[in-house]
Formats: sequence, structure tokens, C-alpha cells
Amino acid sequence: MGDDGGFAPTPRVAFVDLHCHTSASFDSLADPLKVVRAARDRGITHLAITDHDRIDGAVRARDAGIEGITVIIGEEVKTAGGDLICLFLEEAIPPGLTVPETIARARAQGGLVGIPHPFDRHRGSVGKAEDEIRALAGLVDWVEAFNARVVFREGNERAAELARAAGIPGVAVSDAHSTLEVGMAATRLDGDPSTPAGLLAALAGLAAPADEELVRGRATYFVRVVTPVAKLVNRARGNGRVASAPVGQTGQTGATGGTGRPQ
Repeated sequence: MGDDGGFAPTPRVAFVDLHCHTSASFDSLADPLKVVRAARDRGITHLAITDHDRIDGAVRARDAGIEGITVIIGEEVKTAGGDLICLFLEEAIPPGLTVPETIARARAQGGLVGIPHPFDRHRGSVGKAEDEIRALAGLVDWVEAFNARVVFREGNERAAELARAAGIPGVAVSDAHSTLEVGMAATRLDGDPSTPAGLLAALAGLAAPADEELVRGRATYFVRVVTPVAKLVNRARGNGRVASAPVGQTGQTGATGGTGRPQ
């Protein structure tokens, strides 16, 4: 830890938070630039902004060019089978598509894909049963082995076991919806995870999951009271949840190159 209580990165070490939200999400009021500055001040070097079903908040944060931190444009996509995290996007992926098509659209953009909070009792992730989630694990690049918003410890413990069993990296994320939460959980990586190839290479050096590489912090549970308030405020502002694509209307997928993990 640094003198100010944040992480103390070195030129070869990065502290990454691969899941957080801003006011572009229907359930957050946090200004994107303030979120980025708060993460940087806590020692986060790479922050993925993954608003629900949109990327405009992440683009705004990246284009602000805040020094000392790299912003990765991502999205938490609500697929027909549950939530997925997609990173390094150039355009938003619409909600409501099948899991394979969502993964294919992320891959078509050169993006990476992770499974968020797979065993959270209160939120949806891909798969409706453990064997379904395990089958999907071979198509993604990481699993959230620790999500700071998962209330019951069992959920994170099962997610960590899933990562170990599937042989893929398990990461720690804040899933922040406020500036008080961002960067409270993170993953320590060797290398430069600023690009898809760089993040994959850094994750490849991470045991699944290596306890010493996962920062499992939490903000006070009080901040979660803000979430239902944020939903009401955003609804009044016309910033509700993005509507899902109609069933059977998925549009063009482009050159997908398949749904498998990048080599």
C-alpha cells in the first residue's frame, strides 16, 4: 500500500478493476470523471467502466485523458441468458441477444469477455445452473472470483472454485456504483493490461485465482442504499434501462471469428 492508503504500483505491476459503473448506468449517479479520479487516487492503474448495456460513459471518461490511469471501454451486457462483461469495445452490444452471439460480437471488435458475479443470489449471470456456467467458462477470458457487491461469502467462494476448476483466471472487482466503492477490490497483474493482448498476457500469468493477487476490499454496505435511489432518479431523468432486442431480431453479427477464447 502507498503512503496515502492506496495501492503502490511499480512500472511492471498494474492494479486493475475490471467492473464498475457510472451515471450512464440506470442504477448509478456517479459522474464518470469522478469515478476515474477516485480509482486513480486509490492506486488503480487500469479501470474498466462497464455500464449496463451502453458505453457512452466509458467513452467520455477515456476521452477526458485523466493522467495516471488507463480507462478501458467496457459494457455489462444483459444477454438472454444473463450478464456478461465485455471489454475493449468500440461500439455497444445491444442487450437481449443470446450468450454466443453476444460473445461473438465482442470478439468481432477484438474484445475480451468475462463472467460477472456467477453465483450471486440476487443478480443474474450467464447460466441458470452451475453446470451451465461451467460449460460457458471455456468461452470466456476470466471469472469474477471476488465481486465486492456479492453479499454472501458463499457466492464468491463458489466463483473462485469455478475459476480453479475451469483453469481460467479469477479476478477481483469492485462492481462499484459510486466513487466510494471504486477500486476497493482489484487484481494485481504483472505487465501492461492496456490492450486486449496485454490483458490476456497479464491474466495468463495469474494463477486461478491466486489469493495474493486479489485485493478483496469492500466499501460500507451503506452505500448500497443509494442504488434504488439512483434507479428512481435516473428513471425520472429518462435514463432507464436500455431495452432488450426483440426475440429473434439480432441484426448482423459481422465477421465474428467464432465465440471461443483468443489464443
